[in-house]
Amino acid sequence: MLRVVVRRDAEGRIASLAADGHAGSGPYGEDIVCAAASAVLQAARLGLEEYARVSVHAEQGSGRLLLRVPAEARDNAAVRAILETAVLAIRRIAHDHPAHLAAREERE
Repeated sequence: MLRVVVRRDAEGRIASLAADGHAGSGPYGEDIVCAAASAVLQAARLGLEEYARVSVHAEQGSGRLLLRVPAEARDNAAVRAILETAVLAIRRIAHDHPAHLAAREERE
């Protein structure tokens, strides 16, 4: 199961996105749930870094990705749009594939 955790700060802004695990919805290289979630999160990272010009703290390895957004960038409209859109997409994938992707939100 792939798990995605969205952490929000005290003001409700997204502070981090963390993904861990493997969806297991198909053979390696053919797992559409994993591919979809990965594409969404990698697009969010690219948007933050290249479009919004935010230096995101990123940790990536096999089956895991962590993106931390600096507090000073969280009020930026582009940053909020990119992150909230990514969360909407992850929620939709989790809704459509509940046996393979779990998404939850936490407060810092």
